[in-house]
Amino acid sequence: MFQRTVLDNQLRVLTASMPHTTSVSVVVSVGAGSRYESPELAGVSHFLEHLPFKGTQRWPTAREVSEAIEGVGGVMNASTDREMTVFWCKVARPHFRQALDVVMDLVLHPLLDPVEVEKEREVVQEELRMTNDYPSNRADLLIDEALWPEQAMGRDVGGTPESVGAIPLNNIRAYLERQYRPNNAVVSVAGNVTHDEVVALVSEATHHWTPQEPLPWEPVALGSVEPVVLVEQRRSDQAHVCVGLPGLSLTDPDRYAFAMMNVVLGDGMSSRLFLNLREKQSLAYDVHSSVQNFRDCGSLTVYCGVEPKKTREAVQGVVRELNAMREQVPDKELAKAKEYTKGRLLLRLEDSRAVAAWLGSQELLLGEVETLDRVVAGIDSVTQEDVARVAQRLVKEDDLRLAVVGPHRSSQSLRKLLRF
Repeated sequence: MFQRTVLDNQLRVLTASMPHTTSVSVVVSVGAGSRYESPELAGVSHFLEHLPFKGTQRWPTAREVSEAIEGVGGVMNASTDREMTVFWCKVARPHFRQALDVVMDLVLHPLLDPVEVEKEREVVQEELRMTNDYPSNRADLLIDEALWPEQAMGRDVGGTPESVGAIPLNNIRAYLERQYRPNNAVVSVAGNVTHDEVVALVSEATHHWTPQEPLPWEPVALGSVEPVVLVEQRRSDQAHVCVGLPGLSLTDPDRYAFAMMNVVLGDGMSSRLFLNLREKQSLAYDVHSSVQNFRDCGSLTVYCGVEPKKTREAVQGVVRELNAMREQVPDKELAKAKEYTKGRLLLRLEDSRAVAAWLGSQELLLGEVETLDRVVAGIDSVTQEDVARVAQRLVKEDDLRLAVVGPHRSSQSLRKLLRF
């Protein structure tokens, strides 16, 4: 599926040859995210992700950066989460070399011009304000705070308008120098390319890049040992409800059973939550569950948007479905969940960008890449007993967390609903 080379400066280069495609995707994954930040620097990783697009050594203005890729019909972007920052680009095969040059220049040679930094600081603050204007986004942030209070895992990855406004340029430069290092990065390329070609080009572009010990990431700390409810009152036509539970890490042996549990519970239009809360009870238009897996922790979160007067009924319905997962899942339902998961995975990996991202994220976070065959085998190995056992391990009353954004004032009456 892929080839791997470690350069002399400890930069890892991974490629997946997809000769049937007409595209090439370049992804650079860097160990920089909110888990590396102190409270005083909350949001610095995300802020820094924005800044290279304002200009680099070879493409010194934002317009030149964007035109270098859009001018040949390509697309590019970047993202930041808790454990990594990713810069990516996808172009037609004839423009691969320029795409690689652009992405590497973003990572290696951002100008960080003081005037442009201040302009982008305002843009980032507006992005954070925009996020906070959406009640569903606020519910997502509140459930993280309920799961991981007073620590990096529970903070908004982007920080706050206030924290971003207070980060000095010299701290941004210092963070760049510390985290953006070859031993803390992975270059992954997928598409109609050869491994030797990619290694030669990356080696030439990064020969001057030297390794350095990065900042440590903050381990997760256990939260409350009783149900937690956070309510943010605001005028809205819906109550936005999130019910969450602590989950599993990226390497937990039960991660495949956990994934199957989530699919049965609330992933897709034939899941239990969708069929029961939407189709049968008409409580919600949007109801679904999702899982997150990190280096040392994880979560399962259920979201639904409901008429405010139906909030109690919706929370009770979600808790009831969570509790039902502790019983053995029928074989037919589990078989459907397995085929759903494998099918979605296979469809996603037809895209060169998805393949490059798959390689980069696993190599950076795990130090190895699970092949598609291993993942499919892991999914197929899950039994009915495994799903019930994982549900019994994770679905506990005292671990339930609830976040509600909408026209509600008190959390007291809602807390009573977090019981089986």
